[in-house]
Amino acid sequence: MGLNVGIVGLPNVGKSTIFSALTSAPAEAANYPFCTIEPNVGVVHVPDERLDKLTELVNPEKTVPAIVEFVDIAGLVKGASKGEGLGNQFLGHIRQVGAIAHVVRCFEDNDIIHVAGKIDPISDVETINIELALADLETVTKRLQGIDRLIKSQDKVVSTKGKITKPILEKLTKSLGDGLPARSMGLDAEEVEAIQDLHLITLKPLMYVCNVDEANIKNENEHVKRVREIAAKENAGVITICGKIESEIAALESKEEKEDFLKEIGIEESGLSKMIKAGYKLLGMCTYFTAGVKEVRAWTFPKGAKAPQAAGVIHSDFERGFIKAEIYHCTDRFELITEAKVKEAGKFRMEGKEYEVKDGDVIHFKFNV
Repeated sequence: MGLNVGIVGLPNVGKSTIFSALTSAPAEAANYPFCTIEPNVGVVHVPDERLDKLTELVNPEKTVPAIVEFVDIAGLVKGASKGEGLGNQFLGHIRQVGAIAHVVRCFEDNDIIHVAGKIDPISDVETINIELALADLETVTKRLQGIDRLIKSQDKVVSTKGKITKPILEKLTKSLGDGLPARSMGLDAEEVEAIQDLHLITLKPLMYVCNVDEANIKNENEHVKRVREIAAKENAGVITICGKIESEIAALESKEEKEDFLKEIGIEESGLSKMIKAGYKLLGMCTYFTAGVKEVRAWTFPKGAKAPQAAGVIHSDFERGFIKAEIYHCTDRFELITEAKVKEAGKFRMEGKEYEVKDGDVIHFKFNV
């Protein structure tokens, strides 16, 4: 699974506008379908107040934030699973990402064409979900057609996997055939593992991004409320964002100007900031920090990683020659201010290979190669 978030949706819902603001990278945005064909890719910094606080306390020569990659994928249309609107190509791009941000148009504007000729978020969401489900159904059907041959295999490992997989594929066939995403089926970890090699699109973690107008940035309109109802059934998150406002914020040069702009319109945090954080979390990523006078840096690691694996994020030698890790949590540093005080308070620990790294840990690794 890629460590990136694919931005999907119908044409002209604001995907490229949001992507451009998100990454400050120019993505082609025009008032007609399929203005984006090849996916645009942008790497963005993950906003993290903890990193900012550590920087203030340590005063390093430089600060390096965590990053996450966003991919702007061209608009899907009805029939995409059958190749309509270059659908096969676009679906292939979605298969490559680790998580999905589904942008839904939740604003009225007669000057911006809607591919269906009307604003109906429920219909828009259903169109995308059905096309993705049908694409997955084709994948599942192909596997199911050959499953009996695998079950009869003389190789016990192959045969056992076939027996485990068959009932899962049968359940998927019914659900996907009804246009429902695989993530809504409540598959347990073992079932997901059994079909991991199918790379199902609708099994990827997803959040809905409701693109609203300026008038509804603080007060949810009926369109957003309807999207939330769908998201609740899928156990998916919802972010509300105004692409137009975010474009204006992105055009400002300094951090101070952006903060003043947000205060002026009465918003504490930009929609893009929330979207980046949500995308990072959606990928199952956590952050630990290294903090010294040379550098304070945020490092990305998968939730549940043990200390050696987390060390390997910095360099493979750190994992290979791991000895121990000196650790305290960033919240202890914020409370006690200095590392010396953290040690005096008994919050500074030595951990070995079996330690499961926590989000927000500050770590110094000891290794020998």
